[in-house]
Amino acid sequence: MPRDPTLRICLEPTFLKSAVAGGHNFINLIVEAAENARFRVEFCPATQTELFKPVKEDVFTLSHMKQPPSGRGLVFRRVYHYPFWQIDQTAERWNWDVAKAAFDPDGIPQEAAAKFAGFWKKRLFGEAPQHASRDGYIYVPLQGKLRVHRSFQICSPLEMLELTLQHNAGRKVVATLHPNEQYDPADMKALDDLKSRYAQLSVSSGEMEKHLQHCDFVVTQNSSAAFSGYFFGKAALLFAGIDFHHIAVQADVSDPASGFAEVARARPDFDKYLWWFWQDQSINAGKDDAQARIAARLRRFGWPI
Repeated sequence: MPRDPTLRICLEPTFLKSAVAGGHNFINLIVEAAENARFRVEFCPATQTELFKPVKEDVFTLSHMKQPPSGRGLVFRRVYHYPFWQIDQTAERWNWDVAKAAFDPDGIPQEAAAKFAGFWKKRLFGEAPQHASRDGYIYVPLQGKLRVHRSFQICSPLEMLELTLQHNAGRKVVATLHPNEQYDPADMKALDDLKSRYAQLSVSSGEMEKHLQHCDFVVTQNSSAAFSGYFFGKAALLFAGIDFHHIAVQADVSDPASGFAEVARARPDFDKYLWWFWQDQSINAGKDDAQARIAARLRRFGWPI
C-alpha cells in the first residue's frame, strides 16, 4: 500500500521559526491545503544540502525564493507586497506563468479595477499617489553588479544608465543605489566617471516613494520600484526580463531612442493591470479562496493535490 506523500517546506532561519510556530498566514494555508490532500508536512532549513539532497519519489519540496531542485520542487515568493504570493517552478520571475500570460484590459471591469487600485494605493503609499506629478526628470533605480551584463538583462546596469543619459540630454536623471546592495569600488568608480561626463546625472540612495511621486517615468533593469511606480501612474522602460512587464516598454539596445520616446508618452491602464496582476494572477492570502488557489497552483505542476 503506497504511503502518503511528504511536503518539505524549506525556509530561511527566521522564516522557518515563524512557520513552525504557526505564525505565518500563507505558510499555514499551504500546510492546510497539503494536509487536506493527505500530505505529511515537514519543515527544513533552505540550505543547498537540504534543497538538493536525494529524496524518494513521494517527497515534494517547496522553497522560499530559492531555486528549487529539479523534478518535484517548486518555489514560492511574495509578489512585491503582502498579502500577494505566487507559486511557480523557477525562482526566475521572468519565466513565471504570469510573465508568459497575456494581459487583456478589455475584459476587466473599470469600476472594480479602480476600487481595487485605489485601496492599495492608499494602503501602501498613503496620499502620495493622489499628488503625483511629472517634474521633468527620469528615475533610475539601480540594483547590483553595475558593470556586469547578466543573462536576463539586455545590457549591464551601467550601460543602461549611459544610454539613458545619451538619449535624454534635455532631462535630469536621478539614479539611486539600492540600500541593501554592497557595491564594489570598481562599480562606484565607474558611476563617478559617468557623473563627471554627464552634468544632468545625480546619484543618491533610496527615497523610492519621493522619486515615484515626482519623476516623469522609470528606467530600470527589473527593479520592483518600477512595479510600485504603477501605483503612481508612472510608466517604465525595462532593460531586463521580469514578471510585471506587460504594460512596460521593453528596451532595445539596437534602437534605444524609440524606447525612450515610447515610455515618455506611455499611459497604460494602470488600475486594470494592478487588478489583473494581483487579484487575478496572484494568490491573495487574505481572501477566502486562497487555499483553493494554492491547491490549484500545486496541481498545475502535477502534484497529487
